[in-house]
Amino acid sequence: MKYNNIHCINSIEGIYGLESFKSTKSVFIFVISYTATSTIPGLTVAGANTDLIKYTPPADAEYIHYGMCKSINNIPATPDGKPTPAIITKTALDISNIPICVVDSGSEIKPILPYLSTNSPIGKNILDEPAIGYQETLQNYEMGKIIGNQMSKVNDTIILGESVPGGTTTALGVMQALGIDAFNKVSSSMPDNPTRLKNKVIEKAMLRSNIKFGDCSTDAFRAISKLGDPMMPTLAGITEGVISNGKKVILAGGTQMCCILAILYSLKINLKQKICLGTTSYVYNDEQSDICGLMNQIDEDLPIYYIDLGLKNSTKKGLRAYSEGFVKEGAGAGGTAIAAFLNKENLTQDIFLDKLDNNYLTTIEEPSLISVDKK
Repeated sequence: MKYNNIHCINSIEGIYGLESFKSTKSVFIFVISYTATSTIPGLTVAGANTDLIKYTPPADAEYIHYGMCKSINNIPATPDGKPTPAIITKTALDISNIPICVVDSGSEIKPILPYLSTNSPIGKNILDEPAIGYQETLQNYEMGKIIGNQMSKVNDTIILGESVPGGTTTALGVMQALGIDAFNKVSSSMPDNPTRLKNKVIEKAMLRSNIKFGDCSTDAFRAISKLGDPMMPTLAGITEGVISNGKKVILAGGTQMCCILAILYSLKINLKQKICLGTTSYVYNDEQSDICGLMNQIDEDLPIYYIDLGLKNSTKKGLRAYSEGFVKEGAGAGGTAIAAFLNKENLTQDIFLDKLDNNYLTTIEEPSLISVDKK
């Protein structure tokens, strides 16, 4: 395996510690959810407008499966057309032949494909009310443990990703409640991270909930219930179910996955040598967030692997935008890409980028031309 475009921090073994996550028995579990917190103006651009935000999670799942969306006409994109990171995830899974399992944990719009369900309600706007009931939080966690336990019986490495518009804001709130200083550290799909707005939202939500910094350090479920979203307990439960069976977990994502790790540590689950975080270089190098600052408060020894996909060299403007600070990560993009390089020894950055550009052409550009011709 060539490691020249994958880098590592926080690992004694360095990049070669990644070898322990290599497996021909891998699966990508994609948890989709919704929080009404995402409708706060200026908080996210995960959708062309606020009315479409709720369609982003199911559309991401559909795109990875079909190369097209069924819930909406076009794939999720920023208002100016930069595509969902699910295009990276799809490319990675296609190359590596890693299967995907979709889990609905409170998505308002259900995907048009087979999926597992935790029967969770959607997440509420934390400015106005608790995100999710405490008992429903516990139920999602238990449902997640069942999924993780069953999946780990037939897989050795579980890659976990999510799609929750507005999820970095709810992650910020939960980490603050757990005693992790996350202000100005969570990332954004925008090049100008609205950190002041996120901080203000969380300050108000914590005041409404009568929660101060660190108040929930021993009660992660209370933090999630008051300030989080329905994805969090489900994904944390899946992780516990997997590692309790001695299998490996790659948390595929950015600063939201730091929140999952903070939850797991609050629950006193032993994660040593069983889990890593896999993300993109665009998150790691982002000057307006601080994934390392978050991780160093949680576990200084837990490895972070980040991959440079070379998108600055893409022939597609929408993909080059990732290297300019747009989107950066999501839908498990970084972790699934790392898994693809891990499991395909002859895979190079150029080969991956060529396949990614071709996916962009066939699933975004050409369908758009057909749509225009029909009008």
